[in-house]
Amino acid sequence: MDGSRQIRVRQAFDDFFAPTPQRSASWVLDLFQHTAATVPAYQKLLREHGIDPASIRTFDDFQRLPLLDKPSYHERYPLPELCRDGSLTGCDMIAVSSGSSGKPTIWPRSLEDELHVARRFEQVLVDGFRADERATLAVVCFPLGTWVGGLFTQACVRHLAAKGCPITVVAPGNNKAEILRVLPELAPHFKQVVLLGYPPFLKDVIDTHGDWAAYEIKLVLAGEVFSEQWRDLVAQRAGIADPLRDIASLYGTADSGVLGNETAVSVGIRRFFALRPDLAREVFGDSRLPTLVQYDPASRFFEVRDRTLVFTADGGIPLIRYRIADEGGIFGYDELLAYCAQHGFTPPPGPSLPFVYLFGRSLFTVSFFGANVYPENVTVGLEEPGISDTVTGKFVIESVEDADRDRTLRITVETAPGRTADAQAIAESVRSQLVRLNSEFAHYVPAERQLPEVVLRPAGDPEYFPVGVKHRYTRRA
Repeated sequence: MDGSRQIRVRQAFDDFFAPTPQRSASWVLDLFQHTAATVPAYQKLLREHGIDPASIRTFDDFQRLPLLDKPSYHERYPLPELCRDGSLTGCDMIAVSSGSSGKPTIWPRSLEDELHVARRFEQVLVDGFRADERATLAVVCFPLGTWVGGLFTQACVRHLAAKGCPITVVAPGNNKAEILRVLPELAPHFKQVVLLGYPPFLKDVIDTHGDWAAYEIKLVLAGEVFSEQWRDLVAQRAGIADPLRDIASLYGTADSGVLGNETAVSVGIRRFFALRPDLAREVFGDSRLPTLVQYDPASRFFEVRDRTLVFTADGGIPLIRYRIADEGGIFGYDELLAYCAQHGFTPPPGPSLPFVYLFGRSLFTVSFFGANVYPENVTVGLEEPGISDTVTGKFVIESVEDADRDRTLRITVETAPGRTADAQAIAESVRSQLVRLNSEFAHYVPAERQLPEVVLRPAGDPEYFPVGVKHRYTRRA
């Protein structure tokens, strides 16, 4: 029996039940020192870089520490060495995500991690949806199993119920038939129903049911960037009167749980920029509209390096200056609101927390129904006999949205000179390999949406396969 663990869990519950969590301004430095003293893998890494932990005393010192990522840290050391005291016994839950090639990545978790992340759900459900005073049915529609979304979400929402919120959780996962079976029976007993899941999947559920007038629906989303037109369309179909306050997206990762979440103020600002693409380009440095969320600097410390996000956070595997590969940036609360005021816009009231924006990892992958689709998986499908001799091996993956705001996985394939390829055969081969190699794709994407749309283009096509240019296997929407 580990008595010290009992003490840690009790302290975590005390912090969670407290009105305002207490954390010192120097928590990032404290976390570094604790990690340097207790995590064998991080100790080795510091020695390799010739860093004495005692020399890290200020934030300037901290920002000279090496950046971590999966290849240089997580994949380099045995799993127990990444955890405190070189042991997995301090963690009671394992989550699995796919890496850059679909290879499973293990992320140990503990109950303390759940309680820490439950604060982000509290900000959405309680501060946003008033779930502390309204009987709420929370329907977890993320996939259940080893993947990080479903069980982690269920646990965090149940912690809010334990705190005293009148929330009841049901977890049908991404089983559409089961979702539509339990809703009519349970929903009438509650004031509001919150659906939690990946954007395209929840839209599919909403489109299938068709009649939501009897329920007061709220949505909690994660995993993909979506447009404000998409938000409005789904709100209209789900009977959501206020899409600004009743639809909230989470910035979640397998690496460290939820890093931030949408609030009324962040959604209001994003909707303002959606109408002013010139200002959006000026502020975010890109013609795309990113996801914009707020984060708690007492829980997550963000930095930006080369237009990618770097964060520091405690967890089953403590992460110090971890480069997650999401393109994006950060803004102070006063900084972004002052910019909006300069252009005549005042957002709705909300928490005075800093902002983080992200475009996702579209340079490397395409997100489809919350599953990362990797070029490496598609390549295998093109290497099958009868296909490989008709194509060059080059392709471009896109997640495209039609006029009805439904998404399709499109793969544009370059045909070999003088050869004729079979688009249907390619689509079936790619689907077969995606289902075989990528567990997220197999379990997140509904079976009827797994067959990609394959478009054939001739060799050297100037739009997709220009000659003499480094090829890009993904394309931004």
